[in-house]
Amino acid sequence: MVGYKILQAEKQGIYVLKFIGEIRLNLCSTLDNLVESITQDPNFKTVVIDLTETEIIDSTTLGLLAKIAMAAQKQSHFLPTLISTNPDITRIITSMGFDKIFIIVREPASRIEELEEIPVLKASEQQVRDKVLDAHRVLMGLNSRNREEFKNLVRALECEEAG
Repeated sequence: MVGYKILQAEKQGIYVLKFIGEIRLNLCSTLDNLVESITQDPNFKTVVIDLTETEIIDSTTLGLLAKIAMAAQKQSHFLPTLISTNPDITRIITSMGFDKIFIIVREPASRIEELEEIPVLKASEQQVRDKVLDAHRVLMGLNSRNREEFKNLVRALECEEAG
């Protein structure tokens, strides 16, 4: 069995993304590409992100989710929705300050339209490093706790990039 999957649907500028399994660093290029394509859609209004079947989510992914949330707010002034029924995942997203940039729903969606699987993109080590750095900078911008939590990682990645 595959350890992860990203599903997507769109209707009238409202995107639905469903993350299944372990959503980690290996998907950062795929997610960043998805974020770019969604936010560049002139009809984009908001996004609903379903984490009900997400087992693990890492900070890089959280940074990319924060990026799409901020783009949704900027473009349409709609707060995106995040669905999380897993108490561990809900605790993580809340501790990252996501309750300020998402409407967090703790019950599963009753019906989700047809979702298509997003193909996973291959990425070079440098591309992954760039995505990780960008995602963590976004998280650091959400609150002082995140800034403190990720400052050493960001500094290390910036030094690696410069050297």
